[in-house]
Amino acid sequence: MAYLEHVNVTVTDPDATAALFIDLFDWHVRWSGASIHNGYSLHVGSETSYVALYTGAKGTLQEPQQVSYNQKAGLNHIAIVVDDLDAVEAKVKARGFTPHSHADYEPGRRFYFHDNDSLEIEVVQYD
Repeated sequence: MAYLEHVNVTVTDPDATAALFIDLFDWHVRWSGASIHNGYSLHVGSETSYVALYTGAKGTLQEPQQVSYNQKAGLNHIAIVVDDLDAVEAKVKARGFTPHSHADYEPGRRFYFHDNDSLEIEVVQYD
């Protein structure tokens, strides 16, 4: 059976984004080091899947040009399944982020927030 191993996202500071994910989701750093285009990558996640966080050489990052939902191949959000949605939401708020778009529908509950790079994260708890 096929499964998703990882996604690769460009961020300003892979170490800071990894620290957020470690705090919120109890993940760990799987690998970090030099990467393509004189960049730096860090893999953070579980034993079976991870998010690859990439940053390019200093001064090479560009701001997004438009809303990702209107951009071909745009990354709209990353969804993470958790066991305790309320506990994770409290951590999100404690870090100064604003949860939004709460929904409670079959088969579970969810909310979204944007990190420091405006990456949208969906947090889901299934019943």
